[in-house]
Amino acid sequence: MTTFHTTPARRVLCLAGSLRRDSWNRRLLQAAVAQAPATLQLDVYDALSAVPLFDEDLEQREPAGPAGVQALRAAIAAADGLIIATPEYNHAMPGVLKNALDWLSRESPAGEVLSEKPVGVLGASSGPWGTRLAQASLRQVLHTCGALVMPAPTLFVANAASRFDAGGALTDLAIAQSLQDFTLAFERWMERMAPSFGRLEPAAVATH
Repeated sequence: MTTFHTTPARRVLCLAGSLRRDSWNRRLLQAAVAQAPATLQLDVYDALSAVPLFDEDLEQREPAGPAGVQALRAAIAAADGLIIATPEYNHAMPGVLKNALDWLSRESPAGEVLSEKPVGVLGASSGPWGTRLAQASLRQVLHTCGALVMPAPTLFVANAASRFDAGGALTDLAIAQSLQDFTLAFERWMERMAPSFGRLEPAAVATH
């Protein structure tokens, strides 16, 4: 009789491009955690505020990067994929997110953690545009960093205040379904980028 060992769920780090604790994009990622399949483990990163402004003098003094940068690099390196939810400020991604990506794009003892990393992009905005331009600018930077950015599906959540209740829970069923579709597609995208992950491997054959 042949038995099979299954690999653990894929680990996905989720990064909100806003420092505000109750930002719409953090809430969107928390909703994604609830909608993701059991074969994905989504973890929302909570320490983006510890990443300092990019400064080459600081980089020269600390080749491994400041502690906040090291922590973010390590979290991304340990994950099988990365999902970024970006707000839109003045028709572009926020400076805090661009700053983090600038740090992550640099050579370091930990390597270039965005290179060949599967990445999904989505976003929420209180306005009517749903972060279309912010996501476009984010994709451009990620491609430059060598990330493997999922081309579709896209998810632009407009008028975010009407999609969540006072406690931050997602109430829009259509958005919930879109998040489910997005996370399932991202799982398939990771499989395409790293097809050997998650396959069943036969254990030793036992005969009776």
